[in-house]
Parts: sequence; C-alpha cells; structure tokens
Amino acid sequence: MKKAIIGKKIGMTQIFDENGNAIPVTVIEAGPCVVTQKKTVETDGYNAVKYGFSDVEEKKISKPAAGEFKKIGVSPKKHLKEFRLDDISGVNVGDVITADTFAAGDKIDVTGITKGHGYSGVVKRWGAHILKMTHGTGPIHRQPGSMGANSSPSRIFKNKKMAGQYGNEQVTVLNLLVAKVDAEKNIIAVKGAVPGARGGIVFIRDSVKA
Repeated sequence: MKKAIIGKKIGMTQIFDENGNAIPVTVIEAGPCVVTQKKTVETDGYNAVKYGFSDVEEKKISKPAAGEFKKIGVSPKKHLKEFRLDDISGVNVGDVITADTFAAGDKIDVTGITKGHGYSGVVKRWGAHILKMTHGTGPIHRQPGSMGANSSPSRIFKNKKMAGQYGNEQVTVLNLLVAKVDAEKNIIAVKGAVPGARGGIVFIRDSVKA
C-alpha cells in the first residue's frame, strides 16, 4: 500500500464524462488529515503512519490523548487510523495529507461501517421466501420454518442463515474507481457505492488487486 486517507461520506450523486455518460458516484470529504505518529521497523518492528481526521474540542478527549497531541503540536483529532505503508521515508509527524494524494483513475479500496438494521428476520436479513399468503398458512408467513433436524444430526449446523443482528459491521469494498478529485474542496468522487450512512467515516487506501 502506497497511500491512504481518512474521509467522511457526504452522499451520492452523478457526474458526466466528456461523452455525456452519467456516472453514479459517492462523494467523500477526504482529509485534510494530519500525521500524528510514525512507526518504523527499527522502533516498532514494522512501517506505519497514524493519521488524525476532524478537529475536536480538547475537553472531549482523554487527558493522555490531549497530552500526545500537545507533544507533537497538533490540534486534537476526533478520528485516528493507522495505515501500513510500503514507504514512509518522505512522511513526518505534522505533515498534512490532502485529497490530491489520489487522482482520477486510481483504483482504491474503501472501508466503512454499514447501516445498522437491528435484530432482523430471515426475510429481511437473508432474502428468504415467505409462505403463501392464502387461507390456512396462518400467522407464520415470515417465519424461518423447520430447521430439518432429526435424530441425525440432532442439532443446527453453524452458520445457519437465521434471524439476528443485521448490518452495523465493518465492510471493505474492493477495486473502486476514483472518478474525480477536487483538491480545493477536499472532495473525492468514487464510482459506485461505499459502505455506511451519510456522515459515516470511511478509510480509503490503494487497491490490493489493481
């Protein structure tokens, strides 16, 4: 991984290319991020940098965290994320990382927290069929039905698709395309959808597959 940045999902819209084709994009406010820590093989056993994103009042963070920010002379940040980069020789604590780190045409991976749907049934969570809506089916149209267990195996197998918590989990979408970058407004437009609701924090990094 050569470059990365923290961003906030603004929403979805569409832009048009030079041929007039509409491109559905997710608009992400990417950065500016500040480098708050640098790790090297000599001191920590691996190369990495930690970015801070979005200013926050000092009273809203812990005293040890506030002391760390004062030590490096950076205003307190709400979101911190460590990225393992291949080459960190040109990066130093206090450097500002902006949206123009990426360019149109880059392939990226985007990580975010999906929308939470709470405790959901098998129809909503897994797309299971409902029973016929005719007389006699009774009040169980959306229930999962028989699990099919008898004397053998006398149990439910692991990973059975059942009702439960749906959403609110970390998901990474691979190999998305950067459609447009606006460095002045710190905006990156990504072709397609990325995980999470509007206002959610996302992590953008080089694609591992590109």
